[in-house]
Amino acid sequence: MTIPAFSITRRTALMGVAALPVAAAGSRPALAAAEMLGMATTRFNRFKLGDFEVTALLAGTRTVPDPHSIFGLNASDEEFAAASAAAHIPTDKAQFFFTPTVVNTGAELILFDTGLNPAGITGALRAAGYEPGQVDKVVITHMHGDHIGGLSKDGAPTFANADHVTGAVEFDAWDKSGNKAFEGKVRPLADRFTMIDDGDSIAPGITAMAAFGHTPGHMAYMIESGGRQLLLAVDFANHYVWSLAHPEWEVRFDRDKEMAARTRRRILDMLAADEIPFIGYHMPWPAMGFVETRGEGFHYVPTSYQMMLE
Repeated sequence: MTIPAFSITRRTALMGVAALPVAAAGSRPALAAAEMLGMATTRFNRFKLGDFEVTALLAGTRTVPDPHSIFGLNASDEEFAAASAAAHIPTDKAQFFFTPTVVNTGAELILFDTGLNPAGITGALRAAGYEPGQVDKVVITHMHGDHIGGLSKDGAPTFANADHVTGAVEFDAWDKSGNKAFEGKVRPLADRFTMIDDGDSIAPGITAMAAFGHTPGHMAYMIESGGRQLLLAVDFANHYVWSLAHPEWEVRFDRDKEMAARTRRRILDMLAADEIPFIGYHMPWPAMGFVETRGEGFHYVPTSYQMMLE
């Protein structure tokens, strides 16, 4: 009797490999010791812009209910729901982001806005490798609480070595308002502030741009270096769908809603026509994107790796 030679075919080899994990799994208990850690994200996003280094900081984020009570006040429930469904986002809640930005010009470290509180902004700065004492200049784009909240704690300035800058129109509008946040955060530091106007340069390559409406003196800032541009657009649009995509939709936080809508369309037209990237203070983290025209409205296109390429 002749015993046939044993041969391994591709089929038998694959069957054998497939059986291995089952046997291995039965040889020892499964390890399920890793605990659930919860949602997390990065705290900073840094990139080069010409000779500058720009770092967006996530100083805070929170979930807010009933966004239609904030955005699209002049839009029907049906319009709001349709826009939300098209963007695959819910209508009953929204995630808010708070994104100050640091620009290192090589000569100065300049911080734009300070978030909700000192802990948030200093934590984000330190995650990005900076200490508050390194900040040379703090620029306040406007004086809503989520932009001035990190200026000080118990009267002591968070950025003790920094000059402070804000728009003259904005400061004057809040000066006699009796606003609690202004009185607590800005008033004690008033002697540190330099007042500027539309078109003023706060440093070589950084120019103030009037974007009034959200607040009386709301400012955006154009950053230019090495032939490249970036707009720190701040709160001209507060949401990538319910504000940017529909510039005529009213936002509860806009002081002058008609002016804010005109400002939105003007800036969106510019960003789309010139293909300029922008950082929006409340855009989805990491808060940077481009604008495309979409019919009578606009469409937000998040950046991918463009800003990583020098």
